[in-house]
Amino acid sequence: MRSMPMDRVLIIDDDAELCELLAARMSGEGFDIEAVQDGNRGLERALSCEHSLVVLDLMLPGMGGLDVLRQLRTQSPIPVLVLTARGEDVDRIVGLEIGADDYLSKPFNPRELIARIRAILRRTIRVAAGTNPLVVGDIRLDRASREARVQSRLISLTSVEFALLEMLMQRAGQIVTREELTEGVLGRKLGPFDRVIDVHMSNIRKKLGMNQELERIKAIRGSGYLLVVRAETK
Repeated sequence: MRSMPMDRVLIIDDDAELCELLAARMSGEGFDIEAVQDGNRGLERALSCEHSLVVLDLMLPGMGGLDVLRQLRTQSPIPVLVLTARGEDVDRIVGLEIGADDYLSKPFNPRELIARIRAILRRTIRVAAGTNPLVVGDIRLDRASREARVQSRLISLTSVEFALLEMLMQRAGQIVTREELTEGVLGRKLGPFDRVIDVHMSNIRKKLGMNQELERIKAIRGSGYLLVVRAETK
């Protein structure tokens, strides 16, 4: 069986001219590009297991981008970078809550898109390459199989959520700043009014289980996040 290239990218965007521009630019950077112009076909191709990453515009004919992402996340953990119109704060936050890895506002510099994609792919490869499980209290990350468990209960994490939790577990009991998390996981600098890490951390905390008696991840106002070290529940 022919192996899947690690740099095969699916672009789902109804702007054919932009797709042609990106395909030409990214092909010269070593990426294998497929472009689709509508949501229904885009979802079908995203579920084909033939790509390493999806670039998804949220404004699509037929099935909208958020619906594509929502359905994709029920069946696949493939990394997704969403494209939003500048100023559409609500859509980008909803996209992150549904399971997008990161976002980029239009119009954008193709170099920035390529840098974001490379950062996501590097993280995916790094996570996949890890072999030793991480265990902190009742949380266990198996980096070989990319499985996460809490009290032996399997939880579903996106690739960016997995990488964020891994970073917190490696520094359990210490505050990890939002700047460190952004640079270490997203591969870029933390920008002003950037809420990407905060939305991802909110998703992780919900999946781990949150209540006043058992707060596994604490948000440290004005600083970052801390994974609480506690004894494993018997």
